[in-house]
Amino acid sequence: MSEQPIRVMVVDDHPMWRDAVERDLQAAGFDVVAVAADGAQALARFTAARPRVVVLDLQIPEPNGVEVTRRVLEADPAARVLVLSASGEQADVLEAVKAGATGYLVKSASKADLLDAVRRVAQGDTVFTPGLAGLVLGEFRRMTVPADADAGPAVPELTERETEVLRMVAKGMSYKQIAERLFISHRTVQNHVQNTLRKLQMHNRVELTRYAIEKGLDAD
Repeated sequence: MSEQPIRVMVVDDHPMWRDAVERDLQAAGFDVVAVAADGAQALARFTAARPRVVVLDLQIPEPNGVEVTRRVLEADPAARVLVLSASGEQADVLEAVKAGATGYLVKSASKADLLDAVRRVAQGDTVFTPGLAGLVLGEFRRMTVPADADAGPAVPELTERETEVLRMVAKGMSYKQIAERLFISHRTVQNHVQNTLRKLQMHNRVELTRYAIEKGLDAD
């Protein structure tokens, strides 16, 4: 039996851009269950449509994209937010990620990049325009307190393989890169991450990355 198409909502206050993204997603087999032109519409329609992924511009009429991200994930922690913004400014990227976005693309990204990003974010991966992932990881490291050297980075709740995968997540590696490094399938990596999220009672890879850095698991 074939998998159900990924349910997506598109939020952008520019009609031509919003329509183009909706059209590209539908042509690629995604199920666009809602569109919105501002934050208030986005929140109302999210509640009714329950998309898996929200493709969201930050610069929308109030509430803005950062606040929409925060409130969407409060309503449904299993949802995923992919920011698609004209801005690649550090402050905008970090605000979005701190609010819970698991992906951030600038609008100069290609259609192929967008479609790939929606698929990956739906699977639980993090996706950033090249150059932004390092910025986000660097900020997480700056914000966190290093793990106690005597205590070490051990995470007793996790298996050895789950901890190994978590180390790679903390270094900003994609699921594909982790799978290639460990000679396992992409699906197996996903399963390890989902098991880790469940054990640690977390909702997404952004939270997991913060946790791993706090534990010092990003160190070689």
